[in-house]
Amino acid sequence: QEAPAVSSVNDLVDYPSDSVDRKALITGKKESVTLFAFGRNQGLSEPAPFDALVHITDREAEVSIAGKSQVVQTGQMTMLPKDRSHALQANVPFKMVLVMVRHE
Repeated sequence: QEAPAVSSVNDLVDYPSDSVDRKALITGKKESVTLFAFGRNQGLSEPAPFDALVHITDREAEVSIAGKSQVVQTGQMTMLPKDRSHALQANVPFKMVLVMVRHE
């Protein structure tokens, strides 16, 4: 049996000019792993049904959790609790991996 392909995360999704592009890698009943690429000035504010981990893989993102904003840079991550409002904003284009896990 062959080993799974090795890929660079940032090569799997391209930067859009004026939108948010996403590519689902794993989608299950209790978990998901999705790659995102945000064009400049794009944002995302969706309620998460699960706790989520955001890992920035290229550049930086402005991440707001419960009204408190911080800049998360390449290689850094933060948690998005399912019961708090959150938003991500691309002041510059950026890429990230979003991991969501449902705890029972």
